Amino acid sequence: MSGSAPSRTERESRLLHALVELADTLVDDYDVVDVLHRLVEHCVQLLDATVAGLMLSDQRGGLRVVAYSSAQTRTLELFQVQASEGPCYDCAHSGEAVLVADLSKEVQRWPRFAPLALAGGFASVHAVPMRLRRETIGTLNLFRHETGLLSDEDLLVVRTLADTATIGILQERAIRRGEVVTEQLQMALNSRVVIEQAKGVLAFAGNLDMEQAFHTLRGYARNGGRRLADVAREVVLGELRPEVVLSPRPTDL
Repeated sequence: MSGSAPSRTERESRLLHALVELADTLVDDYDVVDVLHRLVEHCVQLLDATVAGLMLSDQRGGLRVVAYSSAQTRTLELFQVQASEGPCYDCAHSGEAVLVADLSKEVQRWPRFAPLALAGGFASVHAVPMRLRRETIGTLNLFRHETGLLSDEDLLVVRTLADTATIGILQERAIRRGEVVTEQLQMALNSRVVIEQAKGVLAFAGNLDMEQAFHTLRGYARNGGRRLADVAREVVLGELRPEVVLSPRPTDL
């Protein structure tokens, strides 16, 4: 860790602050990217890591670099994505932590990534999955100038930070999906009201029962390749005359 190491009391205070920040994502609106950038900064401050980065899976199953504590970290992360190789890439696809005490011994395993990281002065790396149950959404990655593994305590801290961030991200996605579903549901409910109104207009104009009116309305919409709700709305607003809808077409005969 660059600079003087914080005392245990300072470290505990920083860790508490980081967890409170991440917990806020569960109860308040927040900027995801900003939160994740603060997360990697916390990792450098709290743990025996030189730099940190974070990658998330996109909707197509690819990986995207989302947050990093330095431009050098971003380069290493991007290279792994482009080369489909490296500890962070392996971690994201396996859902298991990849802990490397000495990168110089992993050149055969990662022939392109390892030399690049070593040339940048990095000797060890720890990639921890951001995972909830069976779903892995990304990785939190720590790079160090020194060889060796993080202490058990540091590993526990990084796993806790990764898990808390994962819960926040998945909740945000669920809320966003829920809003879409709610909007779609409301649109369906609104459309149903308009369709019922249009059925009433056609039933009165054509002396039909409601079921006949519905089939007539639906037949007109299908023959014209149009949405049922749009046709119904035009009938209700008087933009489409009932007799036009009620008139038989060649396809109806």
